[in-house]
Amino acid sequence: MSDLEKYKLKYAFAEDYGTSYYKFGPVGETPDIIENRGIILDKISIVSKIMGIEKNIIVGPEVATYIGHREAIGRHLVYPMRDGLVEKENERSWRVIYEITKYGLNKHRPIASDFKGFYVAAALSAIAPEYMYRRIFEIHQKIDEETGLVKAVTIIPQPLAVAIAEKSITCIVVESGHGNTQITPISRYPIREAILSLNRGGAEADAITAEILKDCGYGDLAREEKLIRCIKESIGLIPTDLQTSIEKAKKDPERFRAVFHIPNTTITIDLEENSWMRFLIGEIVFDPENEIFESFYRKGMPRPRDTMVGDTRIPGTIDMARAIIMSAERTSFEVQMYLYRKIILSGGNFSWKVPRGLEDAATDAATKIMSMLKKYNIEARVELTKDPMYSVWKGALVYAIAVPDEYEWNWESMEGWYKWR
Repeated sequence: MSDLEKYKLKYAFAEDYGTSYYKFGPVGETPDIIENRGIILDKISIVSKIMGIEKNIIVGPEVATYIGHREAIGRHLVYPMRDGLVEKENERSWRVIYEITKYGLNKHRPIASDFKGFYVAAALSAIAPEYMYRRIFEIHQKIDEETGLVKAVTIIPQPLAVAIAEKSITCIVVESGHGNTQITPISRYPIREAILSLNRGGAEADAITAEILKDCGYGDLAREEKLIRCIKESIGLIPTDLQTSIEKAKKDPERFRAVFHIPNTTITIDLEENSWMRFLIGEIVFDPENEIFESFYRKGMPRPRDTMVGDTRIPGTIDMARAIIMSAERTSFEVQMYLYRKIILSGGNFSWKVPRGLEDAATDAATKIMSMLKKYNIEARVELTKDPMYSVWKGALVYAIAVPDEYEWNWESMEGWYKWR
């Protein structure tokens, strides 16, 4: 191994820009994680200056200490990404992306004398437009000019990073996070013409959780996003079959009872006889077209937005199996049989557990999709990555180590190292 290869192995750095979380770090078992958000203060108060706080953009764990009453959240709290994307002209959002990136790199600043900057691999949505690539490059260049922390940066589509982490060169990756779900056929490289991105993910599960809380008398708690997410993760279930699972829960409400105690408070949420609704939280990710959700849409819960793929409009509520089939059918007939042999699920939105004693009504994400595909006469092998929350980050790290130093960025192939020094 050459000295340069040893350096890259030592100072490779991966970043996963998710809608909800930013995951980052050098070689290790797991990344650091902060929420992909920031507080932008209109002005710095006298008290803040006395306490030594000079910045007007706050990111990382500190954000929580700046959130006061609930009305202030909407004015100052910025979530820069929507469905995995940042709007081109939204400078407030780009300022937050700059700050979280700088925060991540600074947190891992080495003290070794041989350090000349990280080799950074940044993972973005498979449908990220070129302007996002350019801004991410500019942000890293600016940070390096200020800190000397970046030697070179490359960008990898998130589904490709998953395939690399799973050592699979022919597969379909379904990456589902908070903001969107990316369905990406891969045959050595993402088949871009077949990528299908659905405008739904964990946010839809959050939305139905908030509606359930309102219906069950907890409307005052349904306005805080982080709390809703905690409740969703605690009580949500994927039904084996929605109608059958609901019937079982209604017949035996005590066995399916959903209770959640909010940590460090005196508040306990108990859905009691409405505990059958916990199956709606999981089902909306896989089939938001089910008629049971129509009443929630009529009450104002946002319906997942449609997606345009070329000239084709993909309904936002298309069921997950049909979406996977549509994506696969945009590839050559010969490769399709190989794609179905390995469908890889990744992302926090697929990390659902089956509580002991509820195996007859609840299931995991991989089993759910296999059963949905069978209804379309598709036999497929579906598996969840070992670390669904971290697989993108792990694949990006492998990519950072593997891409040769002399391979410079090419805007046609969208590969290589972007350098400025």
